[in-house]
Amino acid sequence: MLTPYPIDAARVAALHAIRDRLPGNDARSGRARLLEALQTLGYVTTFEAMRFLDVFDPRPRKLELVRLGFPIELHWRHVATESGKPHRIGLYAMSRTAEQGAAA
Repeated sequence: MLTPYPIDAARVAALHAIRDRLPGNDARSGRARLLEALQTLGYVTTFEAMRFLDVFDPRPRKLELVRLGFPIELHWRHVATESGKPHRIGLYAMSRTAEQGAAA
């Protein structure tokens, strides 16, 4: 059985702070919010991006960031949302290989 989507209040507050610091509903603003969340929180799910960062459709924003040269990986998670129904959601994270290369 799937557990409800796990997100704590501190993470929601951090996502909301990013949203509030970078307002706007255009693609540029959405990319900026998604990138800052990735860089500061380590990962962002599509659910979090839509719900807490106010990025209506994070998929094109992620693709735009990749085209700009940011090494973002996609991983899949199966979680239950508030309805209790299982959903497959994307999890975006900066590539660890790129981070290791930058540290060398």
